[in-house]
Amino acid sequence: MKYIIGIFGLIVVLGLAWITSTDKKKVKYRPIVIMVILQFILGFILLNTGVGSILVGGIANGFQLLLKCAGEGVNFVFGGLVNANQFTFFIGVLLPIVFISALIGILQHFKILPFIIKYIGLGLSKINGMGKLESYNGVAAAILGQSEVFISVKKELGLLPEHRLYTLCASAMSTVSMSIVGSYMVLIKPRYVVTALVLNLFGGFIISSIINPYTVTDEEDILVIQEEKKQSFFEVLGEYIMDGFKVAVIVGAMLIGFVAIIAMINMIFKGIFGISFQNLLGYIFSPFAILMGVPFSESIPAASIMATKLVSNEFVAMTSLATIHLTTRTTAIVSVFLVSFANFSSIGIISGAVKGLNEKQGNVVARFGLKLLFGATLVSILTATVVGLIV
Repeated sequence: MKYIIGIFGLIVVLGLAWITSTDKKKVKYRPIVIMVILQFILGFILLNTGVGSILVGGIANGFQLLLKCAGEGVNFVFGGLVNANQFTFFIGVLLPIVFISALIGILQHFKILPFIIKYIGLGLSKINGMGKLESYNGVAAAILGQSEVFISVKKELGLLPEHRLYTLCASAMSTVSMSIVGSYMVLIKPRYVVTALVLNLFGGFIISSIINPYTVTDEEDILVIQEEKKQSFFEVLGEYIMDGFKVAVIVGAMLIGFVAIIAMINMIFKGIFGISFQNLLGYIFSPFAILMGVPFSESIPAASIMATKLVSNEFVAMTSLATIHLTTRTTAIVSVFLVSFANFSSIGIISGAVKGLNEKQGNVVARFGLKLLFGATLVSILTATVVGLIV
């Protein structure tokens, strides 16, 4: 039964993308079919095989070591603020972002990350049928983050037509920044984080290829990676450390605001309607949860977590997920759904990032903001549906 529901859910997700397509006649079905098959193959390897367990375990252990190193710095500055055997979200989850960001800066300075991103992107362009710029941006967004990625393609931004700009922004919203992956692994199982990262990369290309199909000519398909201004090693290190700290503080501030607002709305809804706002959202989103493979008995609490992520952010949803008991399969489906930047606040973040580099294009992004969120949410649903068929 789960396979029938899952396949139907897959058809619904792809169908919703097709219905909203800007040019149905230009949709390239062959690359889409190949990428969907790759999603199933890679998802199965990561979740159901010994090789996948070793790979995910290696990545998780690597991040555990990095988080341990980050803990040394955090404890040196803030250690006295936390009681023994106590956990503080800001100190334990957010502040390690500072160290991971610094590490990314080091890899950027020595041209290691640009090399990896460029050639993985070029390889992907042979599979997805899209331009080199789109493929590069998809990989870069998964490492650098939804704001920082646009700096690396600054030269191209002003030259891009709206349809290509949409694809770049959709990739940025569908993925997550490598600097906060370690923080996710504290809140949900690492294998779900790694699986979502891989599947979302292809999912972003699949949904964009349907919603926003086009062909890039050889003349248009030029990739000029923006070179950062020459800085010394310690200038780069200091800059990325401060960027990481800003991200940690901003995420912390947003969590305070969103959690408090949701608590207030829940209190109001309970007082007036006898049901919390999150439970109400659960009823509204439960059909999508069922199509993703969540059992009917767990669809409302699972959908409530999904909706919380959409209206607030993934950190709020992940902390909510930890407070409820779901079966292993439902936890896997919901967990991979949460690993992306697809939420309302990301519309402002992405349009603001682009506007800071090119005001005209920033206004264009703001105009298709809701369509961008719709596409990125479909990517998360697609990934969760694939996982629901695998686990």
